[in-house]
Amino acid sequence: MTQNNLASSAVATLGGGCFWCTEAVFQQIRGVLKVESGYTGGAVHMPTYEQICTGKTGHAEVVRLSFDPAVISYQELLEIFFTIHDPTTLNRQGNDAGTQYRSVIYFHDAEQQAIAQQVLHKMAAVWEDPIVTELSTAPMFYIAEDYHQNYFRQHPQQGYCSVVVAPKVAKARKLFASKLIG
Repeated sequence: MTQNNLASSAVATLGGGCFWCTEAVFQQIRGVLKVESGYTGGAVHMPTYEQICTGKTGHAEVVRLSFDPAVISYQELLEIFFTIHDPTTLNRQGNDAGTQYRSVIYFHDAEQQAIAQQVLHKMAAVWEDPIVTELSTAPMFYIAEDYHQNYFRQHPQQGYCSVVVAPKVAKARKLFASKLIG
């Protein structure tokens, strides 16, 4: 990322279940400059993956995106977000169950909050079941351990990656082909 990219970038923090899935999709989107998997929304300072997995810390697995709003808007990121996970299942994505897998949008300012509310309203008309996605002010973000970063890229043949992550990546590639890098 160049100095100009850094100066003009914005941040989005999204939780759509396992961060490996969300990270793998957003790493392919043009205008997304950086994707970091991590934890937010809980009560434990500097939580570990093992603590998060208990579901007792209150944290959600999230991705923090640095993006160029001149290339991709916050609204477009949210529209992708709502396509790659099920926002109607409370504290669950597929077989991943627990509060750490909740659907959540952490907004960073009033503009993001307003856009997220508009997108939530729009998506409520698309989904048959009620959307349970939380909308909250972005709290402290804790980056996940190094082995969680770029997980799908490093382990595409791993069981979870081939069965759960790969289909989400394929779906995003099909639906958002015009927004993909290169």
